Amino acid sequence: MSDNIVQLPVAFEKNTIIVVFGASGDLAKKKTFPALFGLYREGYLDPSTKIIGYARSDLSLDDLHSRITPHLGKPNGSADDAKIEQFFKMVTYVHGPYDTTDGVTKLKLHIEELETKMNVQKSHRLFYLALPPSVFLTVATNIKKVLYDPNGITRIVVEKPFGHDLTSARALQNNLAPLFREEELFRIDHYLGKELVKNLLVLRFGNQFLNASWNKDNLQSIQISFKEPFGTEGRGGYFDSIGIIRDVMQNHLLQILTLLTMERPASFDPESIRDEKVKVLKSMAPIDHNDILVGQYTKSKDGSKPAYLDDETVTPNSKCMTFAALSFKIQNERWEGVPIMMRAGKALNEGKVEIRLQYKAVASGVFNNIPNNELVIRVQPNPAVYMKFNAKTPGLSNATQVTDLDLTYSSRYKDFWIPEAYEVLIRDVLMGNHSNFVRDDELDVSWKLFTPLLEYLEGPNGPTPELYPYGARGPDGLIDYLGKHNYVLHSMGNSYTWPVTKPEEEKN
Repeated sequence: MSDNIVQLPVAFEKNTIIVVFGASGDLAKKKTFPALFGLYREGYLDPSTKIIGYARSDLSLDDLHSRITPHLGKPNGSADDAKIEQFFKMVTYVHGPYDTTDGVTKLKLHIEELETKMNVQKSHRLFYLALPPSVFLTVATNIKKVLYDPNGITRIVVEKPFGHDLTSARALQNNLAPLFREEELFRIDHYLGKELVKNLLVLRFGNQFLNASWNKDNLQSIQISFKEPFGTEGRGGYFDSIGIIRDVMQNHLLQILTLLTMERPASFDPESIRDEKVKVLKSMAPIDHNDILVGQYTKSKDGSKPAYLDDETVTPNSKCMTFAALSFKIQNERWEGVPIMMRAGKALNEGKVEIRLQYKAVASGVFNNIPNNELVIRVQPNPAVYMKFNAKTPGLSNATQVTDLDLTYSSRYKDFWIPEAYEVLIRDVLMGNHSNFVRDDELDVSWKLFTPLLEYLEGPNGPTPELYPYGARGPDGLIDYLGKHNYVLHSMGNSYTWPVTKPEEEKN
C-alpha cells in the first residue's frame, strides 16, 4: 500500500458478510471480485470480512478461484500471490437456484454459521446482485424473506440497467420499495466511481477561477463524448434491444452531465449532493426530436471490419442506433442558451471518454481571431485535465500559439494508488455512503427525459440511422451538428500541437 494513502475512519468494517449473487458470471469475475481484492490488497477491507459467492453453477471452491485469479492484478499488472492466497481464505461458495428459497435457505445457514464463529453481535450484510435484471426482483424478494436481519444492517447493490423505459423503471422501483428502504438500496453506475468523474465537484467548487467562469457568460458550448473503437463483436443480440442511448447515455453520460451542471451542494451530505442533481435534471427541457443525429456503423473502408448488420445475432435490417448525438437545454439562470451536447458511438476511430468545455472567443479588437480556450477533462484512457490557452510564440515573433496547462494523472500521481471505479463504489457501500449512487427520484426524472425520445426513435416514424464506416469519427453529419451547436473546430494554421515530451498518444 502506498505511503501516500491516508486511512480514513470506517464504520461496520469488521465481521462483514458480503454475498455476491451471480458469482460464476462475467461481471462478478471481472469486476466484483477484483474490486473486493483491490480493497483488501490496499488495506481497505478488513481481513475479518467473509465473501460468499452464490450462483446456480455447481462449482468447487477451486473452480471459482481459477475463474477469478486471472483478473486479480496489482496496479503494475503483476499478481501478488501471497495477497491472493490470503484473500481467497476469506471466500466461500454456495450454489443454488435463484427462483426458490431452497438455495437461499442453505445460504442463510452458511451466513449464520460464519457469524457465529465471528461472534457477531450486530450483523452487517452486503448483497451484491451481479445478475441480469430479469431476476433482480426474485432474488431481492428471497433476500428479504430469508436473509434479512431486522436487527442488523442490510445493504443491497443493484447493477444497471434500472429499467428499459419510464414504465419499467417505475415498476422495478415499486416492487423493490416495499422490500427495502431507500437507504438500504445502492443503484450502482460505475462511472460515478471513476477518478475524474469524482473529481468534478472539487474542480468546479474548489477552484474559484474555474467556478466563476462555469456559466453562460463565459462558455460557448459543452460536449460529453463517449467513443469506443470496437463494435458489438458478437453481442449484437443483446445490444439490438438496448441501443447506444440506453447503453451509456441515459445512465453514465447523464450522471456526468448532472455533476457538470448542478449547483453547489449545501454540504457533503450524500442527500445534499443528490438533491442538486435532481434539481438540474428537472430544469432540462424535453429533448428536441428534430435536433438529434443517429447512426449505425457499416463495414470499414478497407473491408476488414464487419458492419453492425453482419453480426448474426442482430435482427436483419435492424435500425438500432450504434451512434447518437443529442443536445440538452437547461432552463435556469446559469445555463440558459448554452448548448450541451452528448455524443456516443461504437466502432469509431478511437476509444475515449471526455468532457470538453469551450469558452467564448475574444469579442473584438486585438486577438479576436485566435482559437477559443478549452477545458478538457479526459475520463479515460490515461485520465487528465488540461486547459488549452493562447500564448505568444517565444522569440521576436508576435505570433500566438495554442499551448496547455496539463494535469495528466499518470505523470503527476505516479506514486498514488488510484482505485478502479468498482473499488471506490463497493467501499462507499460498505461505509453506507450514497453520494455516488442513483436515487429513486433521480432515476424517475432521467427516464422521463429519455423515454419520449426513445419511443420516437423506435417507433414506426423514427428516423433511419445515418450509416458510417467502422473506424470513422462518426456519421458525416457530425461536424455540421457540432458547428450548429456552437462548437468551433480550429484547423486554420493555429492548430494545437502537444510537446514531444508528452505521452505517446496524441491529444487534440
